[in-house]
Amino acid sequence: MPIPFIRPLGLALALVAGLARAETWPAADWQSGPAPSGAAVQAFERYAFPQRDDAERKGVRSDAVVVIRDGELIYEHYAGPTGAQTPHLTWSVSKSLLASVLGVAYGEQRFKLDEPVARYYPGFAGHPNVHLEDLLHWASGLAWQEDYEYAPLKSSVVAMLYTRGRGDMAAFAADHPLDAMPGKRFRYSSGDTNVLSAALRGMVGDAAYADYPWNALFEPLGIRSAVWETDAAGTYVGSSYSYLTARDLARVGLLMQRDGRWGERQLLPTDWVAFNRKPFADYQPDPAKPGEAVPGGHWWLNAQLAGAAKPWPDAPEDAFAALGHWGQALYVLPSQKLVIVRYADDRDGSYRHNDFLKLALAAFAPEMPQ
Repeated sequence: MPIPFIRPLGLALALVAGLARAETWPAADWQSGPAPSGAAVQAFERYAFPQRDDAERKGVRSDAVVVIRDGELIYEHYAGPTGAQTPHLTWSVSKSLLASVLGVAYGEQRFKLDEPVARYYPGFAGHPNVHLEDLLHWASGLAWQEDYEYAPLKSSVVAMLYTRGRGDMAAFAADHPLDAMPGKRFRYSSGDTNVLSAALRGMVGDAAYADYPWNALFEPLGIRSAVWETDAAGTYVGSSYSYLTARDLARVGLLMQRDGRWGERQLLPTDWVAFNRKPFADYQPDPAKPGEAVPGGHWWLNAQLAGAAKPWPDAPEDAFAALGHWGQALYVLPSQKLVIVRYADDRDGSYRHNDFLKLALAAFAPEMPQ
């Protein structure tokens, strides 16, 4: 019997389709895998879910943990007011969600990273040399102050979210002067993110903007719980105000764990995911802040940079995360095929990413071949 000739492109597509069929993907809900048990799981729970202090709000106060291994739900635990159907405030995890929405727009060729922000958001015309990739690296050069509780009277972010900037958050951020060359200094800024959110409107147009996060990201992933607040100008508060159930947020983690692919569809271009996971070239770790993750393209990385240790020494170097205020986290560990969502209400700094990840890996990582 003659062997049929398969053109290279057809062969590649067939291989991708075969891979997608061999993998486990969530449908309306996650497929459950074997639930781990034993001493390692108990040790993890003692750290993640100790006796909860709701009076003083001290210590580790996890609201939810969901663990996905190789596309299957293997562990979930809820506490406090949070349950499986609760859309939880993600705080700054929203920034990485916005990066994923922008990734879809990038794949649709709606913008390029080296374009000036003002091309898509005219309110940024006063800063013509700031480019989109600068905002994605939190390197706009704006004179921005991100402190919350520790310096509320001087805080740019408090003013933006709660007082004089809340009506039009992107315009408030754009009104800040530069105090550094764009693209050269990392300074974490919720203002940078909300300018990106306003620029997204210019990329997709007014008519498409309101539904774009759903059409671009949430609906293709089967996410049904998403809520995303806007400011009075109608701009999504990309820095802070998205809400999802833990199970739904895990879908974004699986998308990133599999390099932007969802089933047979390459939802995020692979070069976009590579950009998200590449350290900002001019980032300098602060020796006074060990454990601080390395900024990538609006995601946080466990990268080991010259002269510094990995931020989370007991986690693989390919681990990366979306992180938010008061302990919100979406951890992605590609080499372990793990996605871990943690929602929390941590208030006193007791929680440590490395401690959590070390125990989670002991409890949930697959046994690797020797």
